[in-house]
Amino acid sequence: MTATSSASFRPALAAAKFGGLALAATIAFLPLAACSDESKAVLHTSTGDYTFNVEVVDTNETRAKGLMFRQELAKDAGMLFDFLSERNTSFWMQNTFIPLDMVFIAADGTVKTIHVNARPLDTTPISSEVPVQFVLEIPGGRSQEIGLKVGDKFEHDRVKK
Repeated sequence: MTATSSASFRPALAAAKFGGLALAATIAFLPLAACSDESKAVLHTSTGDYTFNVEVVDTNETRAKGLMFRQELAKDAGMLFDFLSERNTSFWMQNTFIPLDMVFIAADGTVKTIHVNARPLDTTPISSEVPVQFVLEIPGGRSQEIGLKVGDKFEHDRVKK
């Protein structure tokens, strides 16, 4: 082998080593990814712990659409809006056909405010009143059914522990 052919072989060898390391790292972290389930959220209240199957939305586009145009929402279902940092926020019910409870939640999982039974198709702004990172929308009246109160805790993989 000449020096030039040996030099051209080195980048290929380096790429193969890097690819092997990347594969090993991916395999090593698979168990952690399997343990993470962003579709589950729990509200801890004085009457018990209530698990919800949630869709997470965390981009401007997905947050803008939210639950618009849905015709139903299961009793244990919801949508979790993640704003990625705390801020004042407000929602409306434009193009939303089902009544919703809006649970405004701080970055640490503390329930800060609750708006019960937002009216379908109403464009009146519903404010968080305080900075929050998350808003959980659940079926209208459900927060009262489970006894949810300001100060209760919300558990989800995205909540800072």
